[in-house]
Amino acid sequence: MAVRVRFAPSPTGLLHLGGLRTAFFNYMFARRHGGAFILRIEDTDRQRLVPGAVQGILDTLSWAGIAPDEGPGLTNNNNNSKASSGPYVQSERLPLYARRSAELLAKGGAYRCFCDKERLATLRSQAQALGVPTSYDGHCRALSPDEAASRADAGEAHTIRLAVPRVGDGTGAAEAAQGLQAQAPSTVVHDAVYGPVRTSHAVVEDAVLVKSDGFPTYHFANVVDDHAMGISHVLRGEEWLSSTPKHLLLYQAFGWEPPVFAHLPLLLNPNRTKLSKRQNDLFALALGDRGFLPAAVTNFVGLLGWGPPDDTEVFATPNDMAKVFSLDRVQRAGAVVDMDKLCWLNRRHMLDPTLDTDPYLDTHLVPILRNAIAKLGDAGVG
Repeated sequence: MAVRVRFAPSPTGLLHLGGLRTAFFNYMFARRHGGAFILRIEDTDRQRLVPGAVQGILDTLSWAGIAPDEGPGLTNNNNNSKASSGPYVQSERLPLYARRSAELLAKGGAYRCFCDKERLATLRSQAQALGVPTSYDGHCRALSPDEAASRADAGEAHTIRLAVPRVGDGTGAAEAAQGLQAQAPSTVVHDAVYGPVRTSHAVVEDAVLVKSDGFPTYHFANVVDDHAMGISHVLRGEEWLSSTPKHLLLYQAFGWEPPVFAHLPLLLNPNRTKLSKRQNDLFALALGDRGFLPAAVTNFVGLLGWGPPDDTEVFATPNDMAKVFSLDRVQRAGAVVDMDKLCWLNRRHMLDPTLDTDPYLDTHLVPILRNAIAKLGDAGVG
């Protein structure tokens, strides 16, 4: 099987340390197996878009030395890659999502939902009053396909929801495909890091797949694009593990073979709370502005949740680390972001004699040092 992996960020701001870690793990896996590393921009949440963010992502990956083989504005640089996988920006792929949503409706894997904001707000209020998780009650699932199609053709606003197999609802095809008993439908994620994780359909919502504006949600576009681009392995943060049953149900409804899933451990603060994406000092390029070398930063993030087969901690280049990378050494426990460790690695990389001929020294580090010296002078330090 040809290895094809993707890093699929949303263009909502600068690339954080956690995003760089996800990108680097995908890069290493692709390089280790002679595969393709793809950048795909997931911009279907139109309200959160930040102008210039796509170029910022490309600049960050280039700075880190892990430029993608395929992606927006890039030529195909990998002979093992599909040349026809683009476009690589989701908002440019809307016709594909429209075709696939119509196909899924015809297969019975989804249904149209005409519930308005008021009704959905009432459901949320009722759930909060009862102290239970908010979940759609399947009200529009009782509509016949003909009635739903007629209302949609008349211009009535609606979304498209996933038809999660339920007990006795007549959608037993997905259950049968998994070898499940009708009394207790569930889905098992066979994760390369966390092992088998079974989730009862009782806690899987009929998620919205296509919004009323015609744009797909993350869940739908993610699956459709991964299939269309021939993605073989999905390496992403552990926070997406709970969404994976929905994704597997979509693969089953379409009759597609799912990729291998590998969820990466959370990044933690030293006090073991979850690392926030709002910590401005941990944006990748901001670390560069503070004098951290790109090779040191990639070396650092490569060790967040993964360990080499020996005691090696310093890797001169991203490709050196990729040569020994494997999923079986990715850990399940959260990885602590230790800035002292990053500083230590940065010092080790600065001692690399090849840095003397690296143009990064003149273009980035020298200006930083000059600025620091100027500040010391302003402070009256001789």
